[in-house]
Amino acid sequence: MTKSNSFGTTPISPDELDGLKLTHITTTEQLNRFEQDNITEAMDWLSRRKPTKILNESFLKSLHQHMFGLVWKWAGKFRATDKNIGIPWQYIAVEVRKLCDDTQFQIDHQSYSPDEIAARFHHRLVQIHPFPNGNGRHSRLITDILLQNVLQKPPFTWGGAALRDADDPRRQYIGALQMADKGDMEALMKFVRS
Repeated sequence: MTKSNSFGTTPISPDELDGLKLTHITTTEQLNRFEQDNITEAMDWLSRRKPTKILNESFLKSLHQHMFGLVWKWAGKFRATDKNIGIPWQYIAVEVRKLCDDTQFQIDHQSYSPDEIAARFHHRLVQIHPFPNGNGRHSRLITDILLQNVLQKPPFTWGGAALRDADDPRRQYIGALQMADKGDMEALMKFVRS
């Protein structure tokens, strides 16, 4: 099985595919279904805990592990290879720490509106791209946890779509992230509440 490289998705290297726990999976469709089942279990775990101490490396890894740990051996571990997106892997831990510290400062000093704090957090986490795969789903979920449990705001609607397929909402999302890369947060701010 090879993981498709749809618009805006991270390809999975052969070494990472070796980390697949469910060896009976032969199609991307099956992989997506098992990953979604695992994410549903992670959502149940979150609903029982309602964590607020989330701005740290430990929680980011734990959440990823809960989301993908039944499917991937490398779940919850920062990537150790470079990708077509993201910073060089050697800098991930430092950049995650800076992101968490910066976000906490923004919250403490009300530097932006809660929605903008969350959108900026999401954008930077996507830029860092800390895990071998699942970064988009992970970054959207932890952003919603930040909104609900820390900022006391409703979660984002993310364009009202799953953002998995190369359809119009996904293209809008990727385009908004690319605009944010250039310092323009307006499109992302609109998209996350659309």
